[in-house]
Amino acid sequence: MSGRPVKRSLTLHGHRTSVSLEEAFWSEFRRLAAKDGLALNALAERIDEARGDVGLASAIRVHVLERALARR
Repeated sequence: MSGRPVKRSLTLHGHRTSVSLEEAFWSEFRRLAAKDGLALNALAERIDEARGDVGLASAIRVHVLERALARR
């Protein structure tokens, strides 16, 4: 798995945006959305609404990490 960020498009509240995440984060982000019964864009919207003034990619990484740590 590459450590380089991969840019993908998401739609948040009807607007397209691009987010660059490493493949490991994309994979876990998709898994978490499916586990929660949400479309990837819906989970991204929830994270976006709660992120404050940090970038969306950083907020997604933190969300993925927090969920992983909570499983311990």
